This record gives sequence, C-alpha cells and structure tokens, in this order.
Amino acid sequence: MGMDGVLRLYFGESNLPTPEYIKQAAVRALADGFTFYTENAGLPSLRRALAENYSRLHHVDLDPATELVVTASGVQALNLGIRCVLNPGDEAIVLTPAWPNGASSIMMANATARQVAHPLVNGRYTVDFAALEAAVTERTKLLLYTSPSNPLGWVATEEEQRGLLEFARRHGLWLMADEVYDRLYYSGTALGEPVPSILRMATREDAVMVVHSFSKSYCMTGWRVGWLVARRDLAAKATQLNEFIISHAPTFAQKAAETALAEGEGELLAMLERLKANRNLCMDALRGLPGITVPKPDGAFYLFPKVEGLTDSFAFCRRLLEETRVGLAPGVAFGDAGEGSFRICYAAEPRILEPAMERLTRFLRT
Repeated sequence: MGMDGVLRLYFGESNLPTPEYIKQAAVRALADGFTFYTENAGLPSLRRALAENYSRLHHVDLDPATELVVTASGVQALNLGIRCVLNPGDEAIVLTPAWPNGASSIMMANATARQVAHPLVNGRYTVDFAALEAAVTERTKLLLYTSPSNPLGWVATEEEQRGLLEFARRHGLWLMADEVYDRLYYSGTALGEPVPSILRMATREDAVMVVHSFSKSYCMTGWRVGWLVARRDLAAKATQLNEFIISHAPTFAQKAAETALAEGEGELLAMLERLKANRNLCMDALRGLPGITVPKPDGAFYLFPKVEGLTDSFAFCRRLLEETRVGLAPGVAFGDAGEGSFRICYAAEPRILEPAMERLTRFLRT
C-alpha cells in the first residue's frame, strides 16, 4: 500500500467512483432529514424496493417485513447469518477457493470451517458432491457457497444449485448463498440478466439464506449497505442481533441505495460492457502462455489463473510486486485449494489494466 507506482489489481472493487445519481440521492437524503435511527431491519421503503427487485428479476415473492434484513454491508450480512445458526463447537462446510471472510466469520463464531474444493474439470470449476458427503459430521450445521464466485468467476448451474439445496435438505443444514455478484454475469441470454438466485428453487420454508450487497453492482463499496434474505424465523433473530452489532445501516446510505435500485440499470449495463471487454483483454493476454491455465469466468470480475508447478503463490505475488509493481492477490488467500493460482481483479480501467497485463505476461514468460 505504501509503494509508489503500483498497478493495483488486488482489490475486489472497481476503481470507478460511485455514480453521480447515487451520490446526489445521498445529498438529498441528508437535506431531507434522513439522519435519524431506522428500524433494526432497515428502512421499510428500502426493504420494499428490494422485494420488488426480486420479483422483477427472479420472479420470487418475498415479504419485505419478515424476510429481508438490511445490513451495513454484505460481509455484515454474512456474519449476521452465521452467528444466528452456529454455536461454539459446530462445523460449517465452505466451498473453496472462496473469499476468506466466510470461513473467518465461521471461526469468529467459535465454529470450525471445513473446506471442500471446487475441482477443475474440463476447464470449468464444478461441485464435488462426493467430497461434500464426506465432509458432513454430526456437528455440521451450515453449507456456504458463492455464486458468482470470488475469486473463480464460477457460476453454479441449475443442476448444481438443485444438488446443493437437496444436499442441505437431506442433512438438515442451513444453506447460505453469497450472491453479491449476481448482476455481474456474462453468460445469460442478454447482458444484464442476473445469475438465477437459489431463492428461485427454495421454498419459503427452506433453511436458506442469501447474502447480498450494493457494493459491486453499483460501485458503492465504501457506503456499506447490504442485505440478508432468510426464512422468517432466522430473519427475526438477525434483526434482533443487528441491534447489538450496528443498530442499522446508515440511514442516508439506505436512501441512496433505494435510488440505485430505481435508476441504476443504465449505469449497470454500461459497466457490464466494460467488464466484459476487460475480461476478454486479460484472457487474450494470458492465452497460450506455457504452463498457465485460465478458466473462463462466467461472472464477477476476477480471473484465477493456475500456474503449473507453483507451490507458493504468496511469494510469487510478492516477487511480482517488487519486480514489476503489479499487485495481485495470492491464490492461497482464498483457501488451501487456491494455492498455485493468483487472482486478477479486472475491474480496473484500461489505462491500468493494459500495462499491468503487459508486465505480468512478461514476468510469467521469464
């Protein structure tokens, strides 16, 4: 962070600022007096807007009063849901490589995170259901997966989603889906189509939670507004627990989030066009390099190249940083299954991305 001239591709965010229409919505909210406490579950108007969004995008009907809890970021929603279902000594299964905050939140609840790797089969990451079965014990209470995946860009197929839901039902587990990147999807019938939510398959009585955020799709990482969708009993407990953690998400930021939902489609589609072009630029740069395998991501804004023979991705990224001033995230940061790979965040502008990829490919060749 203190080095000069670093091309930073390690952060999980776009370097584009929050769109002006969202910032102006926050200014209006401040002027209109949205500076007081809200309900612990968040502003009713934002929860209604979220429910309408699920109805429009996923054809899923949610009760905004009982099944939606607004949180101060996606990671707080993750932590909130985990603390509601895990007691000390419990176990949770985490599909990896994955953003490490999930496993860390499990450990903060004094529970154990059991990692089950996504195997790479014919150039695509998939779910190893045999390994999932082997990982279940009498103490297992939760299964956590991320689709679209950070860092893989993997998107669960309908068959895989159904398999995960049936696995959770069969073993009496809570199924937690991190769907923060659901709008950043390139393989639908049209750009802007969301990744199908697990909520489309689950009943409202299923032990299912969905974690979400405004950070990625609306360039609102610093605003800290997210949400949790859950069965009524868990949502009620999460609302109570919110009181003792944050009380509620910032009021004026919640109003800005409402505006993001109402007016954000045009900006979102423009960003998706840029991200898809950036993905293709990076794929083209790495394609054909000896010893480098680059699975094509269907969602999010990451590449996760695998380097043949690499056993210390941290040392690799440190050396790359020192010698070329290109900052990447080491694969081992995303779990044991990530060792031997590194993560590129391609949400940067071309003026950063192009020289970074040029330096990286030169480094890999040598």
